[in-house]
Amino acid sequence: MTELTTSAPGSHARESGARTVRLEATNPEGCFLGKIVEGKKFASGVDSGFAFADLLFGLDLGNAPAFGFAYPDWRGHLDDVYFRPDMSTLVEWEQGLDAVIGDYWLKDGTPVPLCPRNLVRKMVDRLSAVGFTATVAVEIEATVFEESIHEARTRGYRDLTPLGGSAGTAYHLAKSKDWVEYMSAVAGRLDEVGIAWEAWSDEDAAGQVELNLAPGDPITVADAWARTRQIMREVAFERGHTVTFMAKPTAGYGQASHINLSLQRDGANVFYVEDGPSETMLRAIGGLLATMEGNTSIVLPQITSYRRLVDLSGPPVTVTWGIRNKTTAVRAVCGHPKQSRLEYRLPGADANLYLALAGVLAGVIAGVERKIEPPEPVGAMAWCLPPGLGIERIPDTMTKAADALEADPILRELLGDEFVDYWVGSRRWEWMQFHTAGGDPFAELSEWESARYFELP
Repeated sequence: MTELTTSAPGSHARESGARTVRLEATNPEGCFLGKIVEGKKFASGVDSGFAFADLLFGLDLGNAPAFGFAYPDWRGHLDDVYFRPDMSTLVEWEQGLDAVIGDYWLKDGTPVPLCPRNLVRKMVDRLSAVGFTATVAVEIEATVFEESIHEARTRGYRDLTPLGGSAGTAYHLAKSKDWVEYMSAVAGRLDEVGIAWEAWSDEDAAGQVELNLAPGDPITVADAWARTRQIMREVAFERGHTVTFMAKPTAGYGQASHINLSLQRDGANVFYVEDGPSETMLRAIGGLLATMEGNTSIVLPQITSYRRLVDLSGPPVTVTWGIRNKTTAVRAVCGHPKQSRLEYRLPGADANLYLALAGVLAGVIAGVERKIEPPEPVGAMAWCLPPGLGIERIPDTMTKAADALEADPILRELLGDEFVDYWVGSRRWEWMQFHTAGGDPFAELSEWESARYFELP
């Protein structure tokens, strides 16, 4: 049985005098969920946990129960699971309100197998068992619009005005002041709650921003990702704007969530050798490529995620790797003691980072443990490759990706049968909802997708 450790249970709540505490966690879809509890109630439940109905693992993004796949014994009749706070994450969110991130646990004290944060911890522990720690970083991409969320809803999230002007192609400084003020306010809020960030800039699409969080351990970075997106939403609401992390909010450029990763042993970066890649890096690449088709279902979770997979438009479309090659799915950065790393370029902005990290770490673990050798790196452009080269394309539909995950023995072993079966079933349910409830597979972006994904996850 896995035990959860916390630091000084309840002490902050008792000392801070906060009137209320917000409990925070994601569901598998990546939605930031929780509840507000009164300060004394929080202090009394830190050790025992707080009850949540298991429906948080059973509803789709349209608030309908998902069917068509088996429920485990602990699900299906609205029984309770228990949120247990990780007190190391407790912060003052605003005056009178604290916030704490936690995990979901069953009555018998075992982790909920579908809990995204528990799944990352499982992979971190497995990596530690073979002598490694991981450092990760994430690039958050989002699009900000001038209209308020209320106006966006009235318009069906269509025909909105990009904040900052129509300039694209990335890195433009000639943005209107409202765009700069929005991002400056976001950065200020990150500083206030202690989230380390490194940079923000104009991205390819009009109104699009890229925000780089500082590197750290996988759980800490995923926690920062979840809170950063909440902050970006809150700042947009306060300023009368709206922001979306939808994979493709308009018919233009899509949005990604690139993951950078390195491994350490005894504090040294084992991906580094002077004439890299190192042997460990090569095996990690081998594992990432061996699991990429199955992991596609996890890192491209929604219907719209697959609309990004267009040659020459930015996202990778082939199961490839290369040194400094941003057209491949895995980019190796070599030759620097600190900066040698892998960039996993497949995830969309709509991916749940906890689950994405769990899948990526599973691939790395498999590569290192099983000594999986990668194919030759691609030195040319990995888009528009002719057939006959023996290079697989990334699954380009939700059902193809779900089939690949279901058949992947590595991910099934490491992530667990219960998670894999649940995720595959929920993706097939999402596909059915799209095709029976108003989705249009022939549109560049259907109204059904805008209504379902613009605000959530």
